[in-house]
Amino acid sequence: MRDLNLVLLQQALMWQDPPANRARFGALLDSVTGADLVLLPEMFSTGFTMEPAVCAEDMSGASIGWLREHAARLDAALGGSLAVREAAGFRNRFVLARPDGELECYDKRHLFRMAGEHHSYLAGERRVLIEWRGWRLCPMVCYDLRFPVWSRNRGDYDVLVYVANWPARRREHWRALLLARAIENQAFVVGVNRVGVDGKGVDYAGDSLVIDPWGKVLLDAGAEAGVHALSLSAATLTNCREKFPAHLDADAFVMDG
Repeated sequence: MRDLNLVLLQQALMWQDPPANRARFGALLDSVTGADLVLLPEMFSTGFTMEPAVCAEDMSGASIGWLREHAARLDAALGGSLAVREAAGFRNRFVLARPDGELECYDKRHLFRMAGEHHSYLAGERRVLIEWRGWRLCPMVCYDLRFPVWSRNRGDYDVLVYVANWPARRREHWRALLLARAIENQAFVVGVNRVGVDGKGVDYAGDSLVIDPWGKVLLDAGAEAGVHALSLSAATLTNCREKFPAHLDADAFVMDG
């Protein structure tokens, strides 16, 4: 298991405008080199819209093709969530494209009822684990962060990923919960948020974070748009689990999903 080279893109999003967002992110990706994993925010192509009928795409749409194209060019896995149209309804779906074009998908389980997301989208029903270059990834989306049982490490992941549109007015919750998830699960935690103001007037403070299994903040992106690169240390992960094996005393439980 070697170190994992990670890139986070913390940016403002154009409201319900997939072509404009793809163009912005595409220009930024042109400067990325040497990455293994590149992550975009929640609903990177539209912003956090409750009008998926206006701008959602199907799994053969332009944004999925765009993810595949850039993953192949970067020789990296590239992912973020987007509004996806299915026969049964709409999903807030995290999609990770591998360089060979294969896709890994996770549908957001916990829908943000305070914005009416549960009326606009269908909830996911299962956790997803992704093997990538020797690392085990567990993708989650935004509001999932508030539900620790769903993201509990059962010895099955090394990196817990949250892509988000988390509002500035609750930024203290975002930061505290990401720290807690890293410490309690003895895993790297990556939180990728956006900045700017969306089409509903909601302000976003960024605060994209990368936290190691000891709870040390390795990256704090602050409030500015940017492209942030760092490496996750395999040795740090192993050291934490060997030197402080709290996971051996975890309570056994059974959970659907």
